[in-house]
This record gives sequence, structure tokens and C-alpha cells, in this order.
Amino acid sequence: MKQKDDQPASTDHELFKQALGDVVPLPASNRVQPTQVLPHTKQRNPKTKTFAPVIADTLSDSDVGGDAAVEFLRPSMSRLTLRNLKRGRWVLQDSLDLHGLNSDTARTLLLEFLHNAMEQGFNCVSVIHGKGWQADGREGILKSRVRRWLPQHPGVLAFCEAPQNAGGGGAVWVLLKMAAPEGRP
Repeated sequence: MKQKDDQPASTDHELFKQALGDVVPLPASNRVQPTQVLPHTKQRNPKTKTFAPVIADTLSDSDVGGDAAVEFLRPSMSRLTLRNLKRGRWVLQDSLDLHGLNSDTARTLLLEFLHNAMEQGFNCVSVIHGKGWQADGREGILKSRVRRWLPQHPGVLAFCEAPQNAGGGGAVWVLLKMAAPEGRP
């Protein structure tokens, strides 16, 4: 391939090297290796039949009134744990988007997601429920229910509202128990 002036065209690799110029890579210390995209992180279609193990649905939908919690911490956990979660000290390893789903489907997917995340050894995940304001000014149904379901799940140690740049009031960051290695309780 020749350019107009009969000069050989540069390859993409050479052009890229020229564009980088004197750029120096960051030192390798303190880098977090990205995790590969796992099959359950892909966008889920609630209409698709899956043959996953049956996960007991122990979450109650009862609305006790008032707005949903902004944060939660198991009584056995240190307040420092919640502070570190809010500050993003754990790397988010997976996320679930529940936008547009009805309550029953969202509850089922949330249970499956938490089960799978714990099986994978993930300890910090994001659940996006949306803000969903109702006509009478109350919070959306999914927002309040997700924030009531999470403390009921035995694997959830803590959750907090995501920062504005990560969904704000429409998402929560969840800290999960570490699964015990096989053969150990």
C-alpha cells in the first residue's frame, strides 16, 4: 500500500508508537489485575430459561414504612469496615443491573447473583436498582426493596449507597462474606 507521494504507508503499530512518543508506563506496584468477564456478568434476560441450582428465596418483601436504608452493617462488624466500603477500598468485582424488572424477578436475580458472587469468591459487588421515584414522591419500589432484602441475606456483611460517579442513590456497593474453602466450614 502506497501513499500519494509514493512513500510507504506506516503500519498501525508504528503510528501508535509515534503517538505515544515519550510516554513512560506506570510502575507495576499496587496495580489491580482486572478480572475476566464471567458468564454471569453478562446482561441477563429474565425471559431466558436457565437451569441453575435452586436457591432458597428467604427474602421478605414486607415494607415496614419509611425510606430504605442508605447503609447497613452487621452488628458483628467494625464501623471501620463500612467506612472503608464507602471509600472504595475494595475493588468492585461484579455488578447486577435490575432496571426495569418487576419485584419478583429482581428478587430472584439478586439471590442468584449473590450466590454466584460468593461462589466465585467475590467480596465486593455493585447492585444497580435505579432511583425510580414514584408519583407521590416516595422512593421507587426496587430501590426500597433491594435495600430491605440485602440485610436479610446471610452472606451480606455491609452495604452503602454508591458514590455519585457510580450510580449514587440508584445503586449500592455490597460487601460479602468470603466463602470458606472446600472441605472447611
